[in-house]
Amino acid sequence: MHSRFAQANGMTHDIINAAIEVHRTMGPGLLESIYEWCLTKELELRGFPVRNQRTVMIRYKEFQREDPLKFDLLVADCLLVEVKAVEAVHLIHKAQLLSYMKLLDVPLGLIINFNVLKLTDRVSRLILPRAHLEC
Repeated sequence: MHSRFAQANGMTHDIINAAIEVHRTMGPGLLESIYEWCLTKELELRGFPVRNQRTVMIRYKEFQREDPLKFDLLVADCLLVEVKAVEAVHLIHKAQLLSYMKLLDVPLGLIINFNVLKLTDRVSRLILPRAHLEC
């Protein structure tokens, strides 16, 4: 099992509740950047450390370089949140989140689409392959 999976898994409910509060307060139809900022503030109010950019080492064959990776929210260094305000979440959105999870070695991710009437209908939970399995 990934060393941070249990922590990330335990936080999922609280993060979704924070997103519901943002959605209840702000409503649907705004820009992603507004939801991202509001969710960051809501999570900070609830005591979660949140970051939105980190330098990672990109490796390709015998080459490597450091690169700033821009993502929406990294909560407590163990759960990645992708904020959306789109008609529908597509497979490419999930693939991008999984790629970021791999680069950051984060075991769990959420895609939260705020462009809906009922937020809980549009939350996707992604697990890094084999992160939840016992060794």
